[in-house]
Amino acid sequence: MRATGEKTQLAQSHPYLLRPNRTILTLSLPILLSLIAEPVTALVDTAFVARLGAIPLAALGVGAGALSSVLWIFNFLGIATQTEVAQTFGRDDDEGARKAVSLAFAIGAALSLLLTGLMMASASAVARVLGAEGAVLAMATAYIRARLLGAPAVMLVFVGFGALRGKQDMKTPLWIALGINFANGLLDYLFIFGWGALPALGVAGAGLASSLAQWLGALWMLRAVGRRVGLSRHISLRDGFRLLRVGRDLFIRSASLTFFVLFATRVATQMGAEAGAAHQVIRQVWFFTALISESLATTAQSLVGYFFGAGRREYAKRVAISTTIFSLGAGFVMLGGTLAATPIVRSALVPSDALIAFQAAWIIAALSQPLSALAFVTDGIHWGTSDYRFLRNAMLTATAGGLLGLQIVASDEAGALAGVWLMTVLWIAIRAIFGFARLYPGIGASPFRSGVASAGALPKPAP
Repeated sequence: MRATGEKTQLAQSHPYLLRPNRTILTLSLPILLSLIAEPVTALVDTAFVARLGAIPLAALGVGAGALSSVLWIFNFLGIATQTEVAQTFGRDDDEGARKAVSLAFAIGAALSLLLTGLMMASASAVARVLGAEGAVLAMATAYIRARLLGAPAVMLVFVGFGALRGKQDMKTPLWIALGINFANGLLDYLFIFGWGALPALGVAGAGLASSLAQWLGALWMLRAVGRRVGLSRHISLRDGFRLLRVGRDLFIRSASLTFFVLFATRVATQMGAEAGAAHQVIRQVWFFTALISESLATTAQSLVGYFFGAGRREYAKRVAISTTIFSLGAGFVMLGGTLAATPIVRSALVPSDALIAFQAAWIIAALSQPLSALAFVTDGIHWGTSDYRFLRNAMLTATAGGLLGLQIVASDEAGALAGVWLMTVLWIAIRAIFGFARLYPGIGASPFRSGVASAGALPKPAP
């Protein structure tokens, strides 16, 4: 680790301080493209399997839904790794970064092996809980087991992406994500339909293709992390337990978020098929537009973490302000874009009998875009300071308020879907208010206040 004076000089010469807007855009655009690449994999699988018929496609839906939900929760390893590497990067502590990444890889490998063993044994039961039976159950079970072969690779990619983005290398994860998509598409064709001596494996072939593509991506990513950050054999078991405690906060937060989204979908579906269909359309468009906010949040996390590690809170707060302004601007652009796209979405995606339920709810969802952008970017800012416990509590508070509101608006009346989206806006608003207030004026033990350290911060790796 370099002397404090040299470290401060490095922080003061960071590109953000010279060209803040350009730096934010340069970092955010590759993240956005890599985030868009992820759902493309699912679309490719769907396109190929759809050629096999309705039963295989239904099985794919069950299997992919089960695996995606479970694996996504373990993304806490990527979030924690990104913050830790960003902060060690700011401290110019290369050895600390190597130890933190190596520790995260070790924990990810252990958790993935445990998850694989448990889900291999319970794959059929999981598919049955999600409503699969008969031929759909058999195919979904085969798909889940084939996809589980790639679970360790997925965990490694989570950690690797976090490590590279913490080092502010946003382009390498993009190329790896594109490579995984290309390999998945090629292998899909070979394994689903067969080729030469290779038999057609159907839905299970789609799972096997995804697993192999993930392993190819993981190997590429390991090489990139080894060159860009480095790895170490010297990891501390004590630090491993502390990382798991951080993971507990992020796990609870992710589970709370997922529960609210699923419960809102359940309430909308119980209002009738028309409301359920309209809600699905609005939700998918909302999730897609959220990728822009998520890319800015990831950029904020890396930059804030870097300046916190360098001990320059004033620069970190400057990043927080500028990324917040950027995100709000993007939110208003998305508001205008979604409103302008209303006729296209209505005619292309919404069934005619769902139009009445769709209209008011769509307007509410569109108007929430700036608020949603604020919630996302403040999440990224506070991830950068390791303020995980605060984010957990804010999400739990928002989810409690949102769930109470959903219980109140639950109804089978024609306009009730608008109430679901009003409560979703309430849920978003609570998160945004807490996130912004933690930044300014700095409620509670805000890391942005001088002399306060985040309770959720990871320790420096043991020597």
